[in-house]
Formats: sequence, C-alpha cells, structure tokens
Amino acid sequence: MDFKGKVVVITGGGSGIGKACAQEFAKRNGAVAVVDRDAKSGQATIAGLDKGDAPAEFFHADVSKRGEVEKLVQRITQGFGGIDVLVNNAGIQRYGTVTSVSEEEWDEVMNVNLKSAFLMTKYTIPAMLRRGGGAIVITGSVQSVAAQGNSVHYIVSKHGLLGLTRSVALDFGSQNIRVNCVCPGAIDTPMLRWAAGLTEDPGKVLEACDRLHIRGKMGKSEEVARVVVFLASDLASFVTGSAVMVDGGLLVPLGGMAFQGSAPGA
Repeated sequence: MDFKGKVVVITGGGSGIGKACAQEFAKRNGAVAVVDRDAKSGQATIAGLDKGDAPAEFFHADVSKRGEVEKLVQRITQGFGGIDVLVNNAGIQRYGTVTSVSEEEWDEVMNVNLKSAFLMTKYTIPAMLRRGGGAIVITGSVQSVAAQGNSVHYIVSKHGLLGLTRSVALDFGSQNIRVNCVCPGAIDTPMLRWAAGLTEDPGKVLEACDRLHIRGKMGKSEEVARVVVFLASDLASFVTGSAVMVDGGLLVPLGGMAFQGSAPGA
C-alpha cells in the first residue's frame, strides 16, 4: 500500500479518524492535503505527521459551502498537481428526535455530514479523471445501516452517505473511479468523548460503548484509518460501492451484546 506519487485529500483531518488517516497515508508516502474548518487542529495534524519526502499541507475550508469547496479543489490541484484519493470524513454529531430538532439543527448536520461529501465528490472527480481515475472513501457509520434513539438528523445523514457511495460508484465506475464507505462502530475519538461529556456520568457511557462490541472494547481511530488506506489502495481494485463494517462486531449479535448472556442458546 504505497502511495508514492499519489495526492490524498482528507476532510475533517484535524482530529479523530481524519487525523489518523492523514498519518497512515503520510507513512505510506502519499502527498497529504488535510482539510478542516478548525485551523488549529488542522495545523497540528500536519505538524505531527510521520512522513518522508512527500509534501503535506493544511487547507482551511468549510466543505459544506460550494464556493469554498470550488476554491479548495483548485488550490489543491494547483499546489499538488492533481488529486488521486479523496477521504470524505468531515462530520458532526447532534442529538434529537424529528419533533425536537429545529430546522436549523437539521440543516447544520445535513450540510456538514452529507452535503460536504456531495460537494467534495462533485468537484474532485473531474480532477481525478484528468489523472485516469481515483478512489473515494466516505466515512459513514454503523448508523448508515441501523439506528439508535434520539439521533434522527445524524442517522439520516449517515444513511445518505451510503446512498451517495453506491450512486457515485455506479455512475463513475466505468471511468475508473472507485467509491466505498467505511462504517465504524464506537471509536474512541474526541467527538465520542464530547458526546459522553453531555451526560451526567461520562465514564459510564464510555464503559457502555466498550460493551457494545464483541471484543468488549471500543475501536481506535487508526484501526479505521488502516481500512480506509486499504480501500484507497490498488489492493482493493475490485472493491467498489461497498459498505465495509469496521465495528468490532457491534452489528453481529442478535439483540445486542447485553442480550447474549441470558438469551436461549447462550
């Protein structure tokens, strides 16, 4: 999985899975463009990269806005010479039901999680085609195929990302564009810890997140990033339009892990 001569763009690269992706691609000789709307965290990602001679640069942009995306793609292609890999990773978590969520909250989540991936894909594909094709990896979630309570806008956005994956893979597969979606379970990221901090007992929430998974432990960002790197590499040349679960088996047990000890046949 050597990305020498390849240009990799990662949105939401300032923290969590995006940051880990930047590190994994840089270690494999990829030229990395880290994109984030938080300049401090994005610059910190670049400063912390373990890389060789390949260039790495931070780009400040809000990828939910068309004008900024158009300028961003132009700046990256001019600075790096093109784009070969796009990791659509930007995302936020918010909570609420269809009756409690405001229109403004709905739009915020849809714009950051779903519209950003649409815009980045829309304006990056032409640059990929000029280099003969490319690979796009979208960060979905186990909530791209399932649901939990009180998260309507997040769940709809993540379901939408899987639809975007399949649609673009179908429309551009004949032009050597591959698109896949990784679907992580609970991953120990700043966003997850922020969410846990909204509760009265964050420690209890983190313990519950561990218990969700077959191995009894949350995932790490780098464990997701390595799957992203594989899907972007030539080793995955026959993989496209797929939803790849990186969930520690979270979706496997019928009734969830809490049901296994007392279920018939346990």
